[in-house]
Amino acid sequence: MAGSALTRLPLGYMAQRVALMAVTLWAIVTLTFFLMHAVPGGPFVSEKQVAPEIEAALQAKFGLDQPVWQQYLTYLGNVARGDLGPSFKYPGVTVNSMIAQGLPVTLKTGLLAVICVLALGVPLGVVAALNRNRWPDTTVMLIATLGAAIPSYVIATVALYFFALKLGWVPTFGLDDWRGYFLPVFALSGFWLSFIARLTRSSLLETLDQDYMTTARAKGLRRGQILIRHGLRNSLIPVVTVMGPVIANLMTGSFVIEQIFALPGIGRHFVLSITNRDYTAIMGITIFYATILMVMIFIVDMLYVWLDPRIDYRRRA
Repeated sequence: MAGSALTRLPLGYMAQRVALMAVTLWAIVTLTFFLMHAVPGGPFVSEKQVAPEIEAALQAKFGLDQPVWQQYLTYLGNVARGDLGPSFKYPGVTVNSMIAQGLPVTLKTGLLAVICVLALGVPLGVVAALNRNRWPDTTVMLIATLGAAIPSYVIATVALYFFALKLGWVPTFGLDDWRGYFLPVFALSGFWLSFIARLTRSSLLETLDQDYMTTARAKGLRRGQILIRHGLRNSLIPVVTVMGPVIANLMTGSFVIEQIFALPGIGRHFVLSITNRDYTAIMGITIFYATILMVMIFIVDMLYVWLDPRIDYRRRA
């Protein structure tokens, strides 16, 4: 017996998933930490020569003069308490505050991009599927193919040139008003919007050919009722599957897009931290990205139960 969506989500299964996420996060922290220390050079090595005594003092201040295993255990304990450590390059700035500072910009831009992808990608895919091999289908697929084939930085550069420099409709950079979000969101969502439109189309076409759809038509149900109750709900399962990583990708920002439009988001901080060899910033932002991604995948797995009554996690707990 299928039961309701909540009864098909036992606490034991959810506890296993949370434990698995914790183990995965520990593996990411460990791998990233030792990779950082395996790379030649260090955060205080630059073209500008630093006196050996000053470099030694800096190493001692941040604990870099300790054995690697001791640094690892100290860092692991701090991460367990939610402390991602101080920035090696910006005195008095912690990685937590760095993420908190960039998060509003990144989240707002990413959320707008997610809304754009869902609000346009799914309907375009439905329109294409319902008009298979007719001009709306051809038009949508042509736009989707271009959107998927052209890299986001090319879309951003071309859009910046025409809409900002030539037409002057939007600012070239900055987020002083709502118009400043237009080009970053457009560039950020271009690829995923095209991808979701194509995926929705192919999934809905496959669903429309199923026997139960023929049975529903034979029962005399209205076309809209068949499409929404039987067709769209089942065809959205593959879309929901990929939306977890897609939302995590969009909500954590794009390194390239934030650089092009000079947005003070997390992605820009990440690029600068790599350039500056800011170990704690690199690791902290990596942990943040990994956490967001795992949470989104977890939420998607929970949504499966609501979308498909055949899925029952009680058998796996």
